[in-house]
Amino acid sequence: MNKDRKGRGIDGKEVLFTGKASKNQMPKNYSEFLIKIKEQIQSTRIRAILKANKDLILLYWDIGNQILEKQEAEGWGAKVIDRLSYDIKDTFPNLKGFSPRNLKYMRAFAVAWKDKEIVQRIIAQIPWSSILVLMDKLKDEKSRNWYAQKTLEFGWSKNILAVQIETKLIEREGKLENNFETSLPPLESDMANRIFKDPYIFDFLGNDEIKLEKELENALVKHLEKFLLELGEGFAFVGRRVHLELGGKDFYLDLLFYHLQLRCYVVIELKAGELKPGQVSQLNMYMNVVDDALRHSSDQKTIGLLLVKQKNKVVAEYCLKGFNNPIGIAEWEQQITKSLPENLKSKLPSIEDIERELSGIDIIKDEENK
Repeated sequence: MNKDRKGRGIDGKEVLFTGKASKNQMPKNYSEFLIKIKEQIQSTRIRAILKANKDLILLYWDIGNQILEKQEAEGWGAKVIDRLSYDIKDTFPNLKGFSPRNLKYMRAFAVAWKDKEIVQRIIAQIPWSSILVLMDKLKDEKSRNWYAQKTLEFGWSKNILAVQIETKLIEREGKLENNFETSLPPLESDMANRIFKDPYIFDFLGNDEIKLEKELENALVKHLEKFLLELGEGFAFVGRRVHLELGGKDFYLDLLFYHLQLRCYVVIELKAGELKPGQVSQLNMYMNVVDDALRHSSDQKTIGLLLVKQKNKVVAEYCLKGFNNPIGIAEWEQQITKSLPENLKSKLPSIEDIERELSGIDIIKDEENK
């Protein structure tokens, strides 16, 4: 029970505090002050947890490396790992993450990344469960490092990482047929090439063949969150079937987005068939209208993305010639992979997620319960 007590207020006068004061008793700028304090606590807490995660990952690598050295130098077998797991549990009964299976993963970790400097700089910055995904699904270190860097950059969860590997993002990024080099400044051109890809995988659309643009548009909007995940980090949905009036005639662009890093609008036109030259002209017209009607003086040039079911590379190259607006042409596929997870969080995990990670709950589910 709170007791009344005396103290001094902001103006130095003696005041009586009666337990928890109501918000209307606080100074007018108290709310902003409280928000700032909460943000500091949150960021400091996250930094502390992430540092603990890094220390834990480095410990795992060191243990795995020592096991590897003993096995190579002295021929230690699997029984030693079993005994080591038992003795660690006996000494630290409440410590999780040291089952025989996880100790073998630590050894595999040291094999997968022999350079500790890379482990310290990149790999130790991501959760252990994501590292297990990298080891289980990728065979070469170059690919593992590429996806690890992306995971660190975009804060992918282990499920999102698995989907990006299954859909071969490394092979699709930067493959978009475009005219960015001639229509954008060098830095913006390089960034746009990294952001857009080809093809786009819409495995969430199911098995039914889509034959009409309207069907495709409806399906993408219905699964907007998964569509945004496939588009990539930074896309914000603005609208669909955006009305444009030109010369007394009505036009409707399919989908309009804004990209937060590129600082520009992105017009997406959807086609259910093969690429035709007139489609690029239509997209270019829509982009001109968006630049005139919506683009702010601080925005960069609008980018157009034409998504077609099938394209010929040579035809695409010639379709883009002569246009000053930045346009890309990519294919879309209904390639069926494993179902996307229900939880599509692609930012840094919450504090609860990180704490759960560090507690070892997700490390090895079956072994730890024995």
